Amino acid sequence: MGKTFRVTGINLKAMPLGEADRILTILSPEEGLLRATAPGARKQNSKLGGRSGLFVINDLLLAKGKSLDRISQAETIESYPGLSRDLAKLTAGQYIAELALHQALTEHPQAELYYLLTEHLRRIANADNDSVLAMLAQAVYQLLALAGVAPQVQQCSISNQLLEPDLSIGADWQVGFSIEGGGIVSLAALSAQLTTLEASRKDLQSGKIEAEDFDLVRESVGEYQVRTIEQLPKYHRRQRYSGKSEPQTMLLVDAIELYLMQQLAQEALPQVSDNTGFAVETIQGAWRKIERILRQYAQYHFDRQIRSAKLIDSCFAR
Repeated sequence: MGKTFRVTGINLKAMPLGEADRILTILSPEEGLLRATAPGARKQNSKLGGRSGLFVINDLLLAKGKSLDRISQAETIESYPGLSRDLAKLTAGQYIAELALHQALTEHPQAELYYLLTEHLRRIANADNDSVLAMLAQAVYQLLALAGVAPQVQQCSISNQLLEPDLSIGADWQVGFSIEGGGIVSLAALSAQLTTLEASRKDLQSGKIEAEDFDLVRESVGEYQVRTIEQLPKYHRRQRYSGKSEPQTMLLVDAIELYLMQQLAQEALPQVSDNTGFAVETIQGAWRKIERILRQYAQYHFDRQIRSAKLIDSCFAR
């Protein structure tokens, strides 16, 4: 029998093994990501049946194996029944669990990731229906921040100027959001960059500069293609190097959308409808757009699709 060890862990993924066993993917603060067999978990009346369910936190005694550990004992510490009772909440929970799996490490302490994930699962499970989408967006942003790749939402990614949305103008006040560029972009700073690029293109055509010099300017300035969130592919992934720079996707974000994005780093989201004066329907529409932006951003930076997010659009359709 292999060496035994004890950990606390949350079940993030499960798949059948043989006739009655189950393979669990478990996130532990002490050991990071673990894969372990739950023997007999699919048998009727098995003690490990309910304890091997999704999002169940157990105190585990495991036996070390060559490729898979083996669960010897499991005592449930916490579960999130609020997730299983509501499809939107369950989908949101699976979404952030998959995002956590994209950044989790094996055999490496993951206390921050574990506690951040479980805290957001708890919030989503206990949230009222109108708050689930906002809670999901906050969870995605804070998981990205923990991974060190959160988008810049406080200042322009080009000029580093702080940007404060003018809520009195609302939808008529806009900034850009570049997925590839790492966050929000002042349209004035973008216009100045594009003016520089256009001047360099004219210099190239007139023979004042060489093609190599123009390529250097284009690489430093960047090229942008303005799109709506609906025009983005379902899976916005990194461009493979082709010898030339590709245009960056530029999304337009209005005042209320940026205001909400700037709240995502807070420990708890404020009641923004009271602070802004905007209708609940307007704020919900903004949260839908913010979630889709963050989803595309996360998929781009992790270069992996978030498969669990496919149901989100139908769960939160207008």
